[in-house]
Amino acid sequence: MPATVVVCTQWGDSGKGKFVDYLAEDADLIVRYSGGNNAGHTVVVGDEKFALHLIPCGVIRGKRVAIGNGVVVNPHVLKDEIDYLESRGINVDLTVSERAHVITEKHIEKERGESRIDTTKRGIGPCYEDKIGRRGTRMIDYAKEHKEFQEMIGDVSLLVNEALDRNEHVLFEGAQGTLLDIDHGTYPYVTSSNPIAGGICTGVGISPKRIDRIIGVAKAYVTRVGKGPFPTELGTYEKTKAEGRWEEIEPNFEEQLEDALKRANGGNKYYQGKYMRLQGREYGTTTGRARRCGWFDSVAARHSCMINKPDEIALTKLDVLSGLRELKICTAYRKDGELIERFPVELEGCKPVYGTFGGWEEDITQIRDFNELPKNAQTYVSILELYLKAPITMIGVGPEREQIILNQY
Repeated sequence: MPATVVVCTQWGDSGKGKFVDYLAEDADLIVRYSGGNNAGHTVVVGDEKFALHLIPCGVIRGKRVAIGNGVVVNPHVLKDEIDYLESRGINVDLTVSERAHVITEKHIEKERGESRIDTTKRGIGPCYEDKIGRRGTRMIDYAKEHKEFQEMIGDVSLLVNEALDRNEHVLFEGAQGTLLDIDHGTYPYVTSSNPIAGGICTGVGISPKRIDRIIGVAKAYVTRVGKGPFPTELGTYEKTKAEGRWEEIEPNFEEQLEDALKRANGGNKYYQGKYMRLQGREYGTTTGRARRCGWFDSVAARHSCMINKPDEIALTKLDVLSGLRELKICTAYRKDGELIERFPVELEGCKPVYGTFGGWEEDITQIRDFNELPKNAQTYVSILELYLKAPITMIGVGPEREQIILNQY
């Protein structure tokens, strides 16, 4: 059985959790390899919604799960998440790497005073700083004084390698996305770890030769949380932030959605982004903040695919674009009069060059066959494949577990 990696090709929030949950049905072990509780996954099962921040979402399937050494762990969040899952009838069979570093109150307090890059204020960066500076506390040390964690810690590297030796199917779940990678993302507006596919090797402790299948996840449009350059953004960071959080939007959601669609189809860029935000419920699982929305950026996606070399693509939230009469895909950038087709180190000042395509009005949430999609939706997916240079084998058409089109090749 394979070792399968699920990695986001954008700025995170791409809907990885939905596909990890789907793929977890055939997995024996699901492993988280990077980040901390600054990222969130939402999985919808029937009428139930599960929001997780630290424990791999494959746990909802009743599978064995593990947290690798590349993850930084807030033990209070971990305990709360275990209690939350158990209160909802989920058995938590979890092993946490004894080498994983611990987020302390000191880390959280330090980050609260820093706002330069608009982080989630969860202490993630300061914890990684202490890890690199050899000042950190590991789970093996923490558990000596907090006995309740002793039974759940172990050697995750050994656990995973032995599972692969037994030919078990191991599924690796990343956090955030390639464009937030500390080395390959839009620095300094990045996270403090390596959420790329290569980060699995150091974040868990396995050989690159162990990886059999890499699935890149891409949303049918692009979102970003917090500050940082965003060439295809529809609207502005300040205007999106001023909209408020989901709890402020929800009371008059339908009226806002109808108004946004009308203005979006009238050509208003801000309302095109707002329609995506409302239709896609683009509000952070962890922070509740409104996500900035923009057209699909093939330049950034090609950069991500070059780094991760996915065997296939899982495309999410295609249904969100329903209703828009016209869609755009960024095919290149223009900066200082120069046409740029590669993802530059410095993204500031890059303006998108767009290709324009017809949209569709139909509700596609109940479709399960690619050939039953509206012709313009089929065309849109096919064009994305050309830019990504990888087959789109799965298409999300709604938030629920079964709302997936398997695009066979």
